[in-house]
Amino acid sequence: MKTPRFGVIANRTGTAKTTVRRTAKTRVRIAPQKRKLLVAMIFAGLAFALVIGKLFVVSLVQGKYWTNKAMSQWTRVVSLKAERGKILDRNGTVLASSYTTYQVCVNPQNIQPSDRERIANILSMYLDLDYDTVFAKITKKKRVNTPTPDPNNPDAAQNESHEEVLLSQVKIKDQVDKEVISKLNAMQLGSGVSYYSDVKRDYPESGYYAQLIGFTNIDGDGQTGVELTENKFLAGEDGHQKMDTDRDNNPVPGGEEEFIESVPGANVVLTTDTGLQGILENALEEACTVNNANTASGLLLDAHTGAILSIGSYPSFDSSNPPRSDAKVLLELSKNRIVTDTYEPGSTFKVVTLAAALESGAVTLGTEFNCKGSLTVKGDKIKCWKSGGHGSETLAEAVANSCNPAFMSMALRMGIDTFYDYIFQFGFGESTDSGVMGETSGKVTHKKYIRDADLARIGFGQSISCTGMQLAMAFTACINGGELLKPYVISEIVDQDGTVLEKNERTVVRQVISPSTSTTIRSLLRNVVEKGSGKNAQVYGYSVGGKTGTSQKYEEDGSVSSSKLIASFIGFAPVDDPQFVCLIIVDEPQVPQVYGSTVAAPFVQQVLAGALSYMGVQPDNTNQSATVPNVRGLTVSQAARILREAGLEAVYIEAEENSTVGNQSPAPNTVVVRGSTVLLYSTGYAFFAELSEEVETVEVPDVEGLDRMDALDKLKKAGLIMDYDKHNCAGTVVYQDLTEGFKVPVGTVVHVQFEVKNKNDD
Repeated sequence: MKTPRFGVIANRTGTAKTTVRRTAKTRVRIAPQKRKLLVAMIFAGLAFALVIGKLFVVSLVQGKYWTNKAMSQWTRVVSLKAERGKILDRNGTVLASSYTTYQVCVNPQNIQPSDRERIANILSMYLDLDYDTVFAKITKKKRVNTPTPDPNNPDAAQNESHEEVLLSQVKIKDQVDKEVISKLNAMQLGSGVSYYSDVKRDYPESGYYAQLIGFTNIDGDGQTGVELTENKFLAGEDGHQKMDTDRDNNPVPGGEEEFIESVPGANVVLTTDTGLQGILENALEEACTVNNANTASGLLLDAHTGAILSIGSYPSFDSSNPPRSDAKVLLELSKNRIVTDTYEPGSTFKVVTLAAALESGAVTLGTEFNCKGSLTVKGDKIKCWKSGGHGSETLAEAVANSCNPAFMSMALRMGIDTFYDYIFQFGFGESTDSGVMGETSGKVTHKKYIRDADLARIGFGQSISCTGMQLAMAFTACINGGELLKPYVISEIVDQDGTVLEKNERTVVRQVISPSTSTTIRSLLRNVVEKGSGKNAQVYGYSVGGKTGTSQKYEEDGSVSSSKLIASFIGFAPVDDPQFVCLIIVDEPQVPQVYGSTVAAPFVQQVLAGALSYMGVQPDNTNQSATVPNVRGLTVSQAARILREAGLEAVYIEAEENSTVGNQSPAPNTVVVRGSTVLLYSTGYAFFAELSEEVETVEVPDVEGLDRMDALDKLKKAGLIMDYDKHNCAGTVVYQDLTEGFKVPVGTVVHVQFEVKNKNDD
């Protein structure tokens, strides 16, 4: 029987019981107290989960960050700068060294307001700093964000307030000498000022080696030169000192301390000699100054080993105080142009052509040439530097004359394949890997693009570019027995305990020509100096060989410049047993006559003479000497007469015979070989260039009495440019600054003046 949904239920005794309402599902009621407890537990669980999550993030995800932050608050780490290694020359002369200096810092949080002015006064006075700048650092603050709860609503999100607090430490000055620190210590500045050891670079021979050695930055890291290229050896390894500190950044007595000692850098020994470096740099300065040139660069090599004995460029700078305020100027002055700059070598390259032609059998000592003033190659007429040519000449005469057609013929006889093989064998087109910073490779045009006319021009040093270092090493191979040597400027790198980490020695790259060919070349180049254009390179008591060179530069649009020139000379001595090879390149000399023999050769002579004497090389020649007289202040004609009486030749502009001699090269009282030439710089000459090599010269025509169009046509036909006042060009020419018959390069500017003559003037 089903139980009724509503009704009376009787028990066994028949007694009636209370009527109840039954539902399909009975609802469980929870007491209010238990409900609150349950909610609290749920929120507590969520909060716990959030805490656990935050702990996970803080301890694992951000653990390293917070650990470092905590360590920075209770520890102090002081870097111990490693002492930088020394740079020395081959004799042990110190060229660069380091000594201990100090860094001065202020701790603003430790300085009482009443003491700020006193400390600022003391620091500015002893450190030679501006008072206001120091005081600003002492009171320097930083902005911090501080979370603050809302007192009226504790459960609300926290607000952020901005507060400015003093910095804990500010650097005042680097590289302060120990004597200054001692004076500051005596002033009892307390914990408001701190000192940390530092290292400063010193260059005892700062007048020399600027480009080669370079310099370091304020942190002691190499920026240019050997300081940069060998920085990994020179720098050493920094150490550090770590200690526990209190809230004022003071060491805690008994706290943990860690000390890791710095490792000093290794010493770098160069192949250079400071005495020889001084001889070269003095010559470069004089060459640049007396020739009013942009730059002069040069090097001196050991002909037996390829070691660089001296190298440099002028203008230069003081390594101890480089002009950091002008980055562009500093970059230009830092270039060792003998390895960084490429140029068309001109006639100095003829030595390479000569060596290749002799070695390949294209010519012999008995070969003869006939120079008619030009050579036409496949329809391209290429002129000799000498108008009218040299006529019939032997190989020795062609070399002494520096005859362009003769060397064109040598190149064409060899052919492109043979000549190019020798060009690459001599090292052109690739870096010599000398170790001097910034070395470039030059440019040798691929032979598939070379026509016969191009090949002919390469024969006398055009249509090919190289660095001075490449040319010097190729030249050295020509005169040292035929071995192409690898140049090097780093002799060895030695650790502080004496362990040799790296060492460079004589390295033969390859044998390019035979010893017999080399002997022939030495004899021919001796003839150039004794009888040809290289007379000014002669050294009293010694035999010298060499070659002059004058080449044109290019304008920005790629056209050949008519006025920008490079003069050079490369020489060696003694001839039979070469000890030294010297190359000097003078860029854009602004003198009346630009000859390699007068602009560069006298300074190669100066370097070779100084080097031979300095190194104690015994004389091997009995040539006669002459002392250059002082002719400054005399007229050019008077000076020329006195020089002739002294057994010397004068080089000057005939049009300036009545001008006063302002300067001369070589300098007065210089001992030279009798018959040498002296270049006279008059006070009245116009600046233009005249070449004895490579560039065609023409005679200036007479245009006086001609009108503007006729004068313009006549000068143009001669290959010259007329310059005149465009607002006063009526009438006829009454003045021209270059006289009729004077020889000048094609493209020289002739200044003229016009005047209208009245009929009554006659």
